[in-house]
Amino acid sequence: MRQSLSLMVTVEKRCNEVALPSSSSLARFHGQLEVGLHHGGRRLTPQRRRVLDLFESIGSGIHLSAEEVHHQLLEAKLRVSLATIYRTLRLLVDMGFLHELEMSEGGHRFELASHDTPDHHHLVCVSCGRTEEFESEQVLDAGRAAAERIGFQLLESTLNVRALCPSCQRPSVISSA
Repeated sequence: MRQSLSLMVTVEKRCNEVALPSSSSLARFHGQLEVGLHHGGRRLTPQRRRVLDLFESIGSGIHLSAEEVHHQLLEAKLRVSLATIYRTLRLLVDMGFLHELEMSEGGHRFELASHDTPDHHHLVCVSCGRTEEFESEQVLDAGRAAAERIGFQLLESTLNVRALCPSCQRPSVISSA
């Protein structure tokens, strides 16, 4: 018997220019981050605050590489070195503020952690890197069943599907001169 799998796809919006929110609208996140950093013997630097502010302003579901974070901050006239961005992204992932999506081609993309859709999945274009989110209860059920059958405690269930997006599927047009 063949079972159908239904997927709900969320289209990712790319932002050309990001208006960073005021620090007062992010006080809750900054407070949690500051407490977490303090317990680890670190502090909330202006650079760390800028990276978190960027992800907060674009919301969950948008996946950025370190280079894209760097570009967005430069566009907003906020200077943060690329090395600092890499370190900050790693720290924010370790602290649970961001989720990291490892690309099979070796790259990494980051998104704001969300309590609304903690177990979501990704369609990733292997050609251009476009990333779309989708939800599937069947995938979650399969993860739960596999973990239970093998005796694992399920922490999260995510699936990354490698594919070609519609733009990359189009055959290239070769003009004759």
